[in-house]
Amino acid sequence: MSVPVLVYDDDCGFCTRSARFVRRHGSVRIVGFGELTPDLKARLPADYRECAHFLTDEAVYSCGEAVERAFGTTELVPGGLFALLRGVPGYPFLREWGYRQVADNRGTIGRLLP
Repeated sequence: MSVPVLVYDDDCGFCTRSARFVRRHGSVRIVGFGELTPDLKARLPADYRECAHFLTDEAVYSCGEAVERAFGTTELVPGGLFALLRGVPGYPFLREWGYRQVADNRGTIGRLLP
């Protein structure tokens, strides 16, 4: 797997649109929970349905870090931005808090976005 994989909740319209957006603008393969192969599923944590995941050859990133890594593959984010942010005290906490806020309100947010 040289192309990273973004695993997302394909029962969620907002999640599906977000994953497709990243695929259009970046270099990722997207796979919904309902399309997981046994090999991909084996790499995920037991509670994988709790959030998105970003799989590379070397690692599995989950939740906010998964979305960060996925957006980092796009041409929309200046190179090195996330590496810089990771060095800011408190950034990982804020990233995960922000992810959880969006995830917990994705139905409402999905209705507000085009």
